[in-house]
Amino acid sequence: MRSFKIKIVLFLTGLIFTFTIMAQESPILLFPDSAPGETTTLIEKGDTNGGKVAEKSVLRIMNVSEPTITIYPAPEENSNGTAMLVCPGGGYNILAYDLEGDEICEWLNELGITAVLLKYRVPRREGLQKHEAPLQDAQRALGYIRSHAKGLNINPDRIGVMGFSAGAHLSTMLSNSSSLERTYPILDDMDKVSCRPDFCLLVYPAYLDSADFQLAPEIQVSSNTPPTLIIQAADDKSYINSSLFYYYALKEAEVPVTMHLYSSGGHGYGLRDTGEQVNEWPLRAEDWFSELGLIDLR
Repeated sequence: MRSFKIKIVLFLTGLIFTFTIMAQESPILLFPDSAPGETTTLIEKGDTNGGKVAEKSVLRIMNVSEPTITIYPAPEENSNGTAMLVCPGGGYNILAYDLEGDEICEWLNELGITAVLLKYRVPRREGLQKHEAPLQDAQRALGYIRSHAKGLNINPDRIGVMGFSAGAHLSTMLSNSSSLERTYPILDDMDKVSCRPDFCLLVYPAYLDSADFQLAPEIQVSSNTPPTLIIQAADDKSYINSSLFYYYALKEAEVPVTMHLYSSGGHGYGLRDTGEQVNEWPLRAEDWFSELGLIDLR
């Protein structure tokens, strides 16, 4: 696979955005013959009309019916064989694609980690649970990464998943689904390898608790759930219980879990500097990666 630096210019809502990223030549279509259950191809679009984060706009991707992954290979000079599947958030209705996607992949590359950005199906599909179609996409993506480990120059036993908000819920579902069974019909050999991530990073996770003050029923924690790091702010009042309940469930299952709980910071900050102490979370994540032996901070 050939990778190179590309300059992208987006013409969205009358504005021009130019940025440079290191990514693969083109996104990879996860389901070449259409994703499971999809009968209509939506007109995918993006805009920057929503609110800003740290005085910068957010690219919001809508109407995804053809899920893809985009691979950001770690630079050869500091590649450490670790890979991370990145799941942006957006309430399962849109994807905060740069704030919780591109920018995260660039940070991971700086650490020598190969990043794989997942563009999963949104918005929510009528008649399905909010995460049902996206979980199929995430399982397929993890299977792709693991089955192509040699070509991606990564260790098949060092593949993690991370997500933000709804993307963190998706990461949690992937972490607690069967390692070999898929939630869609088996298509090829990629679906015959484990889709269990080896570690999981959750940043301001959403939807992990239920209305009756306990862990959401779709989340089935077990001793096979991978080691997890949770980043949470106490004033993220709609979702703080997501982190607290999941932390407790992992502790009870004796799954290695770390949580950094900050007094303030809110929700939806990504890697951007919003002037809150929570903005130092990437340093804590780097410490955790080092503890797991995934990167070398020396």
